Amino acid sequence: MRTLTASFLSAVLGALFVLLLTDGGLQMHNPASAQPSAGPRLQPQPGPLAAPSSPAPLFSPAPSVAPVLPLSAPGLTPDEQVNVSVYEKTNRSVVNISTLSVRPDGWLLRPVPSEGNGSGSILDKSGHILTNNHVIEDARQVVVTLFNAESYPAKLVGADPINDIAVIKIDAPPDQLYPLSFGDSDQLKVGLRVFALGNPFGLDRTMSTGIIASLNRSLEIRENWVIKSIIQIDASINPGSSGGPLLDTQGRLIGMNTAIATGDSRHLRQSAGIGFSIPVNLISRVIPELIQHGRVIRGDIGITHVTETELGLRIARLEAGGPAERAGLREPKVVRQRQGPFLFERTDRRFADVITAINGKPVRTAAEFLGEIEQKKPGDVVELTILREGSTMTVPVTLGGDDVVPRRFAPGNKAV
Repeated sequence: MRTLTASFLSAVLGALFVLLLTDGGLQMHNPASAQPSAGPRLQPQPGPLAAPSSPAPLFSPAPSVAPVLPLSAPGLTPDEQVNVSVYEKTNRSVVNISTLSVRPDGWLLRPVPSEGNGSGSILDKSGHILTNNHVIEDARQVVVTLFNAESYPAKLVGADPINDIAVIKIDAPPDQLYPLSFGDSDQLKVGLRVFALGNPFGLDRTMSTGIIASLNRSLEIRENWVIKSIIQIDASINPGSSGGPLLDTQGRLIGMNTAIATGDSRHLRQSAGIGFSIPVNLISRVIPELIQHGRVIRGDIGITHVTETELGLRIARLEAGGPAERAGLREPKVVRQRQGPFLFERTDRRFADVITAINGKPVRTAAEFLGEIEQKKPGDVVELTILREGSTMTVPVTLGGDDVVPRRFAPGNKAV
């Protein structure tokens, strides 16, 4: 059985790999070799907080550019000409992201420095860079290296952990920044040719090619949170290229490489020929809020835990004073009984409401429920269809404000 590993991805060019082996061996990432870090944890730097009145627009970082035209070079096949043209147009837009974090180690959980490596795409001339949240999540220090080997410290602009998207920023001269143009992931077809760029094993700006193997795959990014529009590719990707771009034959960004499927092996996890990318249309909706607010503003329904049953989602816990409680929804009731000098408590789960649908759309899993709520904003009204004591009823709930601060990048887990 193959498992999905949300890891640090991309591809290693065969010829380059052989050359490095011949020249002294390929150096694998070793967290234990990191040096101690100094300074505060990476913190988001958002703008003024104000909930937008309408969904965030698609992000368009780069102006319209001429399409990639195959090179007219003697000795190259048409396919090779396209490959070379895409690489020459886009390789300067890919950055290498190095992180330094601290993780607990040993029985006493002593803090141990840990290095990480990932990839990113330049969004604009202001220095905004797109990457995966898991690349920089636990980092105390982040350094971005450009195509010309110039390195710059980065600060966190905003993060969306549930979609594994983050934006960081560097202060680099605009003439060193080459933004990617965005494509349209809604227009993708299975079988289309794609290119993956990134920094597998620290090998900067490595490109591999393949096709779109499937569309609308589901990938669990975090517990109970599944993205259902994932792009599956067969381009070779490996650890170290998480956050790198997935490109079409015109050199346009159509996705961000995020995870690979691996076998059940105790050896170093590497590509099994199946990779997954977050579609660019999801990314382009998230980026404006990350840049403006430092986070994605979502509605809060005030249901903190549910359990999945054959009938639907049984409410297990409500936020005290939250939107769901104010709307009259019920959680399990605590029943107290006295037997002699002793007072016993038991939980009566039959008292709790069971959610069967939201806005008329059936929901059977926590991921489906969260997916519907994630699309709403504070102040939106959702109608929950519930079962209560054998009867079906509809309860309108006005979503509250999203006061959840982006995940603080405290030390603990290794950034990859």
